[in-house]
Amino acid sequence: MTKTLYLLDGMALIYRAHFALSAVKPIINSKGVNTSAAFGFTNTLVELIKTRNPSHLAVVFDTEAATERHRIFPAYKAQREEMPEDLARAIPDVKEILAAFQIPVLTLDGYEADDIIGTLARRAEKEGFETFMVTPDKDFAQLVDEHSFIYKPGRQGGEVEILGVKEVKAKWGVEDPRQVIDILGLWGDASDNIPGVPGIGEKTAQKLIAEFGSVENLLTNTDKLKGKQKESLETHREQALLCKKLATILCEVPLGLELESLKRGDMDVAAVKAKFSELEFNRLGSRLFGSDFQAGYGAAGKAPDVKKRGEENFQLSSGEEEAGQDGAGKSSASEVGGTEGAEEMMSGLKTLKDVEHVYHHVQDAEGIKALVEELREQNVFCFDTETTSLEVLEAQILGISFSWKAYEAVFVSFSRNPKEAAEQLAWFAPIFSREQQTLVGHHLKFDVAVLKAQGIEVRGKFVDTMILHSLLEPDKRHSMDYLSQVYLGYRPIAISTLIGSKEQGNQKSMLEVDPLALAEYGAEDADVTWQLHEVLLPLLREQGQEPVFYEVEMPLIPALVAMEHEGISIDLFALEEFSQELAREIRQAETEVFELAGHEFNLKSPKQLGVVLFDELKLVEKPKKPKLANTPRMSNCSAPWPRVTRSWPACSTTVKPANSKAPTWMPCPTR
Repeated sequence: MTKTLYLLDGMALIYRAHFALSAVKPIINSKGVNTSAAFGFTNTLVELIKTRNPSHLAVVFDTEAATERHRIFPAYKAQREEMPEDLARAIPDVKEILAAFQIPVLTLDGYEADDIIGTLARRAEKEGFETFMVTPDKDFAQLVDEHSFIYKPGRQGGEVEILGVKEVKAKWGVEDPRQVIDILGLWGDASDNIPGVPGIGEKTAQKLIAEFGSVENLLTNTDKLKGKQKESLETHREQALLCKKLATILCEVPLGLELESLKRGDMDVAAVKAKFSELEFNRLGSRLFGSDFQAGYGAAGKAPDVKKRGEENFQLSSGEEEAGQDGAGKSSASEVGGTEGAEEMMSGLKTLKDVEHVYHHVQDAEGIKALVEELREQNVFCFDTETTSLEVLEAQILGISFSWKAYEAVFVSFSRNPKEAAEQLAWFAPIFSREQQTLVGHHLKFDVAVLKAQGIEVRGKFVDTMILHSLLEPDKRHSMDYLSQVYLGYRPIAISTLIGSKEQGNQKSMLEVDPLALAEYGAEDADVTWQLHEVLLPLLREQGQEPVFYEVEMPLIPALVAMEHEGISIDLFALEEFSQELAREIRQAETEVFELAGHEFNLKSPKQLGVVLFDELKLVEKPKKPKLANTPRMSNCSAPWPRVTRSWPACSTTVKPANSKAPTWMPCPTR
């Protein structure tokens, strides 16, 4: 059996995991701790163990002690920013996880992790090992040979990349992987603050090393070069040699250990389970120990003592048969949890069947009248609409849920007949129009806008739990499901249990949902939102954010709803006429330019335009070519910084024709 040694570049993998997950969807446990770095690193470790089954394994870290590189070049790595607090907090967790897995952690003052890995790889080769250097760092390409490989973990679910001699030669354009050192010496390495030779980038460095073989040979043959390139290399001769030395990974570090001491043993199951439970790593625990593993995500939440739910807890108002109670108690919506991939991380959460609650379902005139009278007595209550669409102007209201006490809620089902539904909704107009009341909701702007589209003006003081949480924890998720898991230790009914999902190809309309299941789903929404507002408001006071919330954020809701409802008026005919006029002017200007130039050319091409202006017309005797901005070359950086992209949202504004009084709406032309 081939002996395989896997050496993990600890800090590089932790950085990579932290920024990759935090930039997209950070993993926050019920204690509010960002565990992205520890989770990502451990996920890579578990995947490697399960799929590669290494015979020998170790994780290597840098220390804070200075190295020889710092001594000969004080600016080495000096540009790096201070480690983020969340990431620094993760390092002890990672080392405790490694201890639980009984995987050696290697460090040595005065040497970097790269040097320790290089030394072990060369020693392992002599002892008949195949070595895999687990790292995203490009510098390790110089160590690749017939028995040493780079193992790059996949990004965002992508495939693992294993680089051998063939792959390194193709990627770097070299004859020998060791020539990567020479390329880095000329090109530099922004992540380590190695400057390289000014004016020489990656492609030029590859070309020069392909031609001359090494930095030293290049420097003895600068007479074969021309212009700025020759001048720069001759001027920065010593710098080129220094940079090559800085980029060279040492392979003779004095390590007092035998490779057999890195032989992989059995994990300490109890210690791993304890650490996974502490960090709430349900998914990883399930992979290692089976689906029975529960880390108790949300265990610190404020859900009440568990009392098994009885079927009678979902009460029905007049107009429903007694037989319907059993059906409600066995509703699939109440028994099936979320199915959108995150269920493995929620195994310790309570659900509706675990808590005592009283939800009422109203669907006739008598029930509505009784509810309206009860709402008149409430100065503060939560409400939530259930609709057929997320498009305000297209949405049909299927029901409204109300709650003003934890674990109690009422859902009002409206008729599917638009005329009858409008009559039912009208009963609530006086309730929503009261100025001296507080209305609680999650993403209230949508609910207020839906009601306004149906002719119901919503007034009063608003408390939006989504915006409230965005003030408390701006960098975290703000969905009702997420907040419920973190603050209540509770998992609400997933919408996919009602209407399926596009991914599975079984999504249906809300109109097709069983009314009892919809009533239970809607009532729970209002109940959970009410509980969240009770938990979050005290935190808002503690942080002194009440003035911002009540004086800035909440007054914006009715203002934005009014603006979106009104839309903007556009004269499409005037725009079309103006467009044609501009087109005529452009064609006329092009004709004049071509006449002056004496021929036609591509006006949109800077290169062709430059030839016409300066070579043919000679408008300037010695034109100066602008230099490209000296922007950081992120492709030159091996550190796993997050890739930042901008995605400009499509215009969602609706427009009403200026010359029409009819309530006809159309998509905004700017879409």
